[in-house]
This record gives sequence, structure tokens and C-alpha cells, in this order.
Amino acid sequence: MKRPLRLSGRLEMIIAMALSGTIGFFVVESQQSVWNVVFFRCLFGAMSLFLYCWAKGLLVPWRFSTRTLSLALLSGAAIVLNWVLLFSSYGHASISIATAVYNTQPFFLILLGMILFGERPTADALGFIALAFIGLLMVTQIESGSTAWTGGYIVGLVQALSAAFLYAVASVIIKRLKGVPPHLIALVQAVLGTLMLLPLADFSRLPMETAQWAYLLALGVVHTCIMYIFLYSALQNLPTPVIAVLSFTYPAVAILVDFIAYGRDLSLNQWSGIVLILLGSAGVNLKWRLGLSKSPGNAAAH
Repeated sequence: MKRPLRLSGRLEMIIAMALSGTIGFFVVESQQSVWNVVFFRCLFGAMSLFLYCWAKGLLVPWRFSTRTLSLALLSGAAIVLNWVLLFSSYGHASISIATAVYNTQPFFLILLGMILFGERPTADALGFIALAFIGLLMVTQIESGSTAWTGGYIVGLVQALSAAFLYAVASVIIKRLKGVPPHLIALVQAVLGTLMLLPLADFSRLPMETAQWAYLLALGVVHTCIMYIFLYSALQNLPTPVIAVLSFTYPAVAILVDFIAYGRDLSLNQWSGIVLILLGSAGVNLKWRLGLSKSPGNAAAH
């Protein structure tokens, strides 16, 4: 009985991550400001998530206490700002580079665990973090004489790193919302995002073409509602190591889309840096060993 469930979960996770990998393309092709893109993603996402939650009977009875609603809103603010920063980084550092840098999220989770909960990472985990940091430095080493520096390349990297940090913050908060249906949390986040960005959206420069509206609608319905449905279903059915491995579908698809759609040509240094970042992230997620920790027993004791 478990085998079909696992296979279904794998397929759902791959679909969710593949959809995530195409987000950058839809953001760029919408030809809207970042504020407008995130506003309409939240608006269309909230509408579709409301219909889904209503159909599933998640709206009644009320599932939130004052504490859990406050936490959901706080996580929503982090998620929305995370989208704003990540989408902004695409225009500065490209979809490929921004997505690779964004995958430093696990390291920020470790950092937050140390600061907030006194957790002590193993020497192996610290080794993989160092490996990813080297990769990050390699990604920043663009060719001499390139105009990327003046074009805001470093700004894009900082935005992607900041987005990763905010995603880690949201993850820490959401873990404390046990017992609340995840789709309902996503609905609260989308509604909050709509209200947060309403004053910042520029309604004087709305899309003039049907295709642009289609891209924005897809970001809300497909990349928010449908993607979250697949993602949360997969998270319920899959063990953590499988989730960690399949998560790398996201950067792989993003890099492929960037190459096919925009002919993004990365240098050998940048490719090497991306590989090191992804290896470091995989090592942390999958708890690989570099032989740096004293023993499994000591690591477990921490």
C-alpha cells in the first residue's frame, strides 16, 4: 500500500518543483513591475486557494487561534517579501544565478536553529556550508570588463540571499503551526500579500496584452494554488531524504528554462559555483558525512 503512495508522492514533488522552476520565466514575460507581479500572484492565488479550501471544507469551522493566526500572518509577511526580493533578483543576476543562490536556504535554517533554539550543527554540516560558500564566491566571479557589476549583479545576489533568509524564517514559523491545514496557511499568506502590496501596485501600468494577463494568472493559479496542492501532498507522503533529492528539480528546471528561453550562457566559474552550492545544500539536507564529525553518537547528542 505504501509503494503506490510513495510513487504518487514522488510524481507530485517533481511536478511541484518543475512548476517552481518555471516561475522566473512567467515573472519576466509578464513585463510588469515586481510589485505588480507579486500583487497579482497573491490576488489570483488567494482567490483560487479560497475556492479550494471552501470545496475541501477547510473554512468552517475556524481553524485558527489568536496565536496561530498571528504566526500565519508573520510567516506570510516573510513569504511575500521573499517573493519580492527573489523576483527582483532575476533582473539583476539572471534566473539561473538567482535560483542557485536562493538554494542556500538550508544554511539559513541551520543559522536560525543555532540562534533561536541553541542547536549545534555537526562538523560535517559546517563543512558542506563552507563548500557552498566557496561556490557562492565562484558565482560572483564574473569576467573582468563585464558590465554586470555596474548593472547590479551584486545587488541581485544580495536580493537572492535575502530571499533565501526570509524563506528560512517563514519555514521556522510554519513549523510551529502544527494542526493547521497547510493550504489554509497558504490562503492566509496570499490574502495578506494582496493587502500588503495593494498600496504599492501600479494600476496605471497594467498589462496591455492578453498574454501578459495569462502569465500573471498562471503565477497565481498554477504556481501558487496548484503548486502548493502538489507540494503539500508530496510532503505528507514522502520521507525527508526523497524530498531533499527531488527538490533539486527546481534549480535544474530554472537553469534549463533560462538557457532555452533567454540563451543564458554561464561561465565555467559560475557553473562550478552552482554545482558546489547544490552539493553543499544536498549534503546538509541528506546529512552526508565528510568524516569531520567525531562520531554519529556525538552528533546525535548535540
